[in-house]
Amino acid sequence: MIAKSPDTPSKPTPKQRMLIERQHMPEQDAQARAANFGEVNLGLTEQLALLEADRCLQCKVPKCVNGCPVKVNIPQFIKHLSEGDLPGAAKCLLRDNVLPSVTGRVCPQESQCESECLRAHKGLSVAIGYLERFVGDWAREHSGDQTPNEVTPSGKTVAIVGSGPGGLAAAGGLAASGHDVTVFEALHKAGGVLIYGIPEFRLPKKIVEAEVRRLEKAGVKIVCNTIIGRTYTLQELQGQFDAVFLANGAGLPIFMNIPGENLKGVYSANEYLTRVNLMAAHEFPNSDTPVLRGKHVAIVGGGNVAMDAARTAKRLGAESSTIVYRRSKEELPAREEEAHHAREEGLQFEFLAAPVQVLGNEEKWVTGLKCVRMQAGEPDESGRARPVAIPGSEFVIPCDTVVTAIGSRANPLLTSTCPDLQLNKWGNIIVDENGMTSLPGVFAGGDIVRGAATVILAMGDGKRAAKAMDDYLRNTETESGSIRNNIMASLCDVNL
Repeated sequence: MIAKSPDTPSKPTPKQRMLIERQHMPEQDAQARAANFGEVNLGLTEQLALLEADRCLQCKVPKCVNGCPVKVNIPQFIKHLSEGDLPGAAKCLLRDNVLPSVTGRVCPQESQCESECLRAHKGLSVAIGYLERFVGDWAREHSGDQTPNEVTPSGKTVAIVGSGPGGLAAAGGLAASGHDVTVFEALHKAGGVLIYGIPEFRLPKKIVEAEVRRLEKAGVKIVCNTIIGRTYTLQELQGQFDAVFLANGAGLPIFMNIPGENLKGVYSANEYLTRVNLMAAHEFPNSDTPVLRGKHVAIVGGGNVAMDAARTAKRLGAESSTIVYRRSKEELPAREEEAHHAREEGLQFEFLAAPVQVLGNEEKWVTGLKCVRMQAGEPDESGRARPVAIPGSEFVIPCDTVVTAIGSRANPLLTSTCPDLQLNKWGNIIVDENGMTSLPGVFAGGDIVRGAATVILAMGDGKRAAKAMDDYLRNTETESGSIRNNIMASLCDVNL
C-alpha cells in the first residue's frame, strides 16, 4: 500500500479531478542523454503517480478500454492505484497484460487508449501509459510478494514460434489456461523485437528479461537458438504438439533499390539496431560485434525505427544524425514523443526529400546521399498526398554512413518450407477470424500476419489467439501431445 498525502482527499469529486493538471514525466537532460544509452524517461514518482491517477473520471462507459488492443481494464487498475492499493492495481493490470512494463514504455497510447479518454475532449487525457509503466514496474520489483495463480493442467501442449511481443502474449494466456507452452526463439535471447529492435534508452533490456522470467515462473519454457524452418520444421512441430502459434515477425528489411546501396557504410535499420541492441556493438571491442561509428549519418525513413536508428547514431558519437523523410513534418509517422526527443537531442530533419543515389569513393565507402526535393501530388490509395519529385532539385547530404529504415516484410525462412500454408501477395500468413491458418491447429498473429506494426497490436493478436487456441484445444481431440518426446529430448543439446 502507498500512503496518500493527508492533504489529498481519498475520493476527489469529478470537479476536483478536472482541476488536476496532467503530470510531466521526469527525463534525463537532453544534452547528457544524447551521449549515453541510459533510459530517457525516468518514470513517475509515487506522489506524481497518485496525483495522475486522481485525474481519472472513472467513466461509467470507459471508452479508453476499447482503444486498447489488449483490452486492459484501465479504470479499474487506476482506481486501485488512486486508493494506494498497489497489489490490487498490479493484479488487475497483469490479468489483462503480460508485459505492462514494456507497453507502458513503447505503446503509442496517445493514438489508442488516451485518444479515447473523455478528458482528451477538453484538454489533456489521463497519462494512462505513465500509470501503466508505474504499476508494471512496481509489480516487477515486488514479484516475490505475488502469489502465482493456481491453474489446472489441461494435458495439452502448445509450441510458439517467436518470443517477440505476440508470442509472449500468447504464451502468457495459454499458460494461464493450464496448457504446457514451449516458445522457440531463433536468436540467443528471448524477447524478439523488444530485445533486438528497440534501443536501451527507450526500453532497457533488464525490463524485458524480467518480464520473460515472470512468464517462465508461470510455467512457460523458452528455447533459444532454434530456427523453425531449419532446426525443426513446422511439420515436426505439428507432429509433436497439440497446437502451434506462429509469431515469427516480419524481420526482412526493405531496401531503396537505388544506385550505390551496396557501398560500405550502408546498413538496414534491422542490422544496425540488432548489432547495437542484441550484440552490444556500442561496447566494441569489449563485445565481439563491431558497428560503424559514423561521424555524419543519414537515416532514411520517418517511423519509430528511423528515430531509434538516428538517436542510436548520435549516442555512438555522430557529429550529425539526419532523418531524411519524403513527406512533410505533419505526416511524420513516428510517435510525437520520439520525434520531440530526437529534436531535443540535436538531430536534423530533411523533410520532403527522397534519396536517389548513395555516393561513394574509390574504396567503395559512402561519402554522401544524393536526394531530390519532393512536393505533394495527387492522393494515393491511403488518401495522403503522393510525394512527387521536383525536377532539377537534386542536392547532396554529406555522410559516411547511411541507414535505411523504410519498413520490413515477412521473412520467408519458415513459410517457404510450408507449401500448404496460405500466404497473401506480400508473403504474410493468411488467418481466419480466430487467427487459425490454412493448417488445422496452426495459428498465427503479429507482424507475420499484419505486416510490420506496433508491439501492442502484436500482443493483441497473441492474446486473441490464446483464447481461440484454448477453445480449439478443449474442443478437439489431439494425439500429438503424448509423442512429443523426440523434440523435447533433443532440446537437452540446445543452448537454452
